[in-house]
Amino acid sequence: MITGNTELIAHIGFPTHAFKAPMIYNPYFDQAGIDAVVVPMGCKAEDYPAFLRSVFSLANIRGALITMPHKVTTAGLLDEVSPTAQIAGACNAVRRNADGKLVGDMFDGEGFVRGVQRKGLQLQGIRAVVVGCGGVGSAIAASLAAAGVGTLRLYDAYGPSMDGLAGRLRQHYPALVVETGSNDPADCDLVVNATPMGMNDGDPLPMDVSRIAPSAFVGEVVMKAETTAFLAAAQARGCRVQVGTDMLFEQIPAYLEFFGLPTTTPEVLRSVATLKY
Repeated sequence: MITGNTELIAHIGFPTHAFKAPMIYNPYFDQAGIDAVVVPMGCKAEDYPAFLRSVFSLANIRGALITMPHKVTTAGLLDEVSPTAQIAGACNAVRRNADGKLVGDMFDGEGFVRGVQRKGLQLQGIRAVVVGCGGVGSAIAASLAAAGVGTLRLYDAYGPSMDGLAGRLRQHYPALVVETGSNDPADCDLVVNATPMGMNDGDPLPMDVSRIAPSAFVGEVVMKAETTAFLAAAQARGCRVQVGTDMLFEQIPAYLEFFGLPTTTPEVLRSVATLKY
């Protein structure tokens, strides 16, 4: 039920057809008696900078969830960004503080790392490859570095994104071995697809799955399907996997805290969610 007191959380991205957050947050708000609602807002890249400022002129906006293709752009549009967002070069959460300043943070990486750790993967000293160095890939790389991985291999078809992320990681984590220019997963303990490949039927796989060791852990960020073609191929090799929605469920408690709303657990969120594929 939307009332005159309902606070809005804008879910901004384009296109909106793959958005899953409204089917998680809104059932939770209903169950917990929180008078707030997540609303998907389809905004194209050329309209986004002006729209972001405009939407925060609303008196009843609590915050914004930011998704593709705006995460990288957002980091340069705000008054303040967290250290994690600085390293990632991207933001996926924005709030307006009491002083009117727009503040951003990035929770994709935290959600991904919490998820794999809860599944028993020890990150200290391991070798990881992250394919895709946009907003979500950069965030995952930053959080993996913070969690103590030993070697981080980065690949992106757009070289400046890859090289920029590598430079920021080397600056903040001088002991971390950062490799660039290859998406070969052969010798890696953790393999991450952080590209949009898999959002559309017939997309090519982001890497040569036959090169992934059966002992490797494989993670996905695409949420259009619970098990993407990439994860299905990894499972066929015997790999343990993490689906894209796990990253989402694991980061939502951190989002709720950021927005100053009552928080919860991934288990509660899953129990009330109305996700459909």
